[in-house]
Amino acid sequence: MRVNDIYLFSGILVLVLVAVDLLWTSIWVDGGGGLLSRRMGKGFWYLLRKISRDNSKILRLAGPLILSLTLVMWILLLWAGWTLVFSADAGAVLLSQKNTPITSWTERIYFVGFTLFTLGIGDYIPKKGFWQIMTTIATGSGMLFITLSVSYVVSVVSGVVQKRTFAKSITGQGSDWVSIVKRSWDGSSFNNIDLFLKDQSSQLTALTQQHKAYPILHYYHTQDKGQSSAVAVALFDEALTVYEYGVDEKFKPNQIWIQEARSSVADYLDTLHSVFFKSAPSTPPPMDLDPLREKGIPVKSPQEFNIFLSELVERREKLLGLVEADAWHWPSNEQQDSHGG
Repeated sequence: MRVNDIYLFSGILVLVLVAVDLLWTSIWVDGGGGLLSRRMGKGFWYLLRKISRDNSKILRLAGPLILSLTLVMWILLLWAGWTLVFSADAGAVLLSQKNTPITSWTERIYFVGFTLFTLGIGDYIPKKGFWQIMTTIATGSGMLFITLSVSYVVSVVSGVVQKRTFAKSITGQGSDWVSIVKRSWDGSSFNNIDLFLKDQSSQLTALTQQHKAYPILHYYHTQDKGQSSAVAVALFDEALTVYEYGVDEKFKPNQIWIQEARSSVADYLDTLHSVFFKSAPSTPPPMDLDPLREKGIPVKSPQEFNIFLSELVERREKLLGLVEADAWHWPSNEQQDSHGG
């Protein structure tokens, strides 16, 4: 195989890789992100956690940096791929004034750069015939890249806003599940919580779909624990556990909304568990219903509640793994909102 053939096939391979990764990441909602961008995001997140020692001020830069690096990676691969393709023929690009082939890599890189990102040809022109068509295709791929990249960035930013809005709507009810359950008790029932459960379930379902479409959302860390979706999901599910298994039967909230909410949490955990976190090797701290009992809320006996709780070990290990993967501590009514770093 000649050197020029190697350039051609190498360039085509690079272009195929970046095209698949770009399309997979930006427009395939069930794809979970392209192979290149997904691995880069996971590796950078792991590295930043090690370097920062889970310092929130540093980790909050992870999402924007990973997004920027992803765009830069696509640009460089697209640029490199077309440069290799146009290097397959020594006469593919000509000086416009002398009509002689260019000879240096710098000139080829320059030609490919303004072909991809502008509409002008400048000092260089493609050789007539096949290379004029290739130049047109290269220009089209550059325009497609810009369009998809802008759309991708807008979608990611929208997802980050929704993610933090959901978290704040949960943590705004209390920094621990005890506070959330107490506030939902009106003195005689939990009727006030039905609309809240329905609304949060809907928000969490939408957030789950956004995480499937844009896995980079996993890495948008916040310095404010109250805006962490991982912490909020843990709080929400612990409160749901109390509503379903801890409260006396005749005082339970609407069972339909409880089941829908727990299903939404399960879908969220399953979606992120496959790509973002592993279950914790231990369970979170046990749940104590005494603070609710002291408040006058009709709850079940510790023995009966613990039987139900023992059936939720795997689920609670997932919740703890999610919280720790987001570089936070488990939310507890006995623990201050501390954070590593």
